[in-house]
Amino acid sequence: MAERFLGKTLATVSLSVALASVAVRPSGCGSAPACRNTFSFCGFHLNSNIMSNSNGAKENSHNKARTSPYPGSKVQRSQVPNEKVGWFVEWQDYNPVEYTAVSVLAGPRWADPQISESNFSPKFNEKDGHVQRKSQNGLYEIENGRPRNPAGRTGLVGRGLLGRWGPNHAADPIITRWKRDRSGNKIPHPISGKNILQFVAIKRKDCGEWAIPGGMVDPGEKISATLKREFGEEALNSLQKSGAEKRELEEQLHKLFSQEHLVIYKGYVDDPRNTDNAWMETEAVNYHDETGEIMDNLTLEAGDDAGKVKWVDISDQLQLYASHSQFIKLVAEKRDAHWSEDSETECSGL
Repeated sequence: MAERFLGKTLATVSLSVALASVAVRPSGCGSAPACRNTFSFCGFHLNSNIMSNSNGAKENSHNKARTSPYPGSKVQRSQVPNEKVGWFVEWQDYNPVEYTAVSVLAGPRWADPQISESNFSPKFNEKDGHVQRKSQNGLYEIENGRPRNPAGRTGLVGRGLLGRWGPNHAADPIITRWKRDRSGNKIPHPISGKNILQFVAIKRKDCGEWAIPGGMVDPGEKISATLKREFGEEALNSLQKSGAEKRELEEQLHKLFSQEHLVIYKGYVDDPRNTDNAWMETEAVNYHDETGEIMDNLTLEAGDDAGKVKWVDISDQLQLYASHSQFIKLVAEKRDAHWSEDSETECSGL
């Protein structure tokens, strides 16, 4: 009993520390794509209050993971009131719906077998062969052989559209440069006076919203490799390049991803695909091309699950899906770039 309580405590402390500085407004999206890119579904959502779930969730926490119908299906979650999201709140009548998508049960390479299969013995809370089952937010509980969502109840058990039991790890590359005039000078915002930063945005085919490129970390793959791969596939259409073009592209990407970078956020995200037993975690990293010379040698071209791609000026007027606007705001704060015309809400730094 003491060991179990310790696990709860560690998870609570780890998540509360990791998410304490991040707050995001809820946002919605559409249906999910298939295969590996299913994991790029529009829905990441962060909330600073998430660990209030331990003693009863606050009104605005853990929202996306309780929405119905479940993405890509007609499945309705069992309703979970705010005050009963947290596992520390006893709820004997809790009766969540069981659902794992057919595409996951088919056994693609990116998905685990069912827990009930005799030849499947996952090592939760640790590196399991090539599969990373550690959470970026610390230890999570195992109950009846299944990992338990550290942020609380979702009204649904199983894996839904997620391939892994427990944490499903993603990576989001935020590529930035300064907006410049024809003479190469940085352009300041006329009201805030701060220089305008730009980032590479893609328009998702699945939901039609503008977003940061990104996707799932493959087994055994380093985060840095995922960031570079996803940017190449979605913003540079690397999958459709010839051998010679790919080699040239790889050289430029190596230069870009060797630049100074900032880890903007890593940890749990409130995603509509989350269940009681499977959830999304991400690492958002900013790679900044200070002079712009590297990106000048790369032609943006939408590929994979991106319909369009372009440079976008960073400001609080951005309409991005899910939590991506908050990631971008954090980048603006770190780079001391323009964010808002309102001096009271202008970035004050972290």
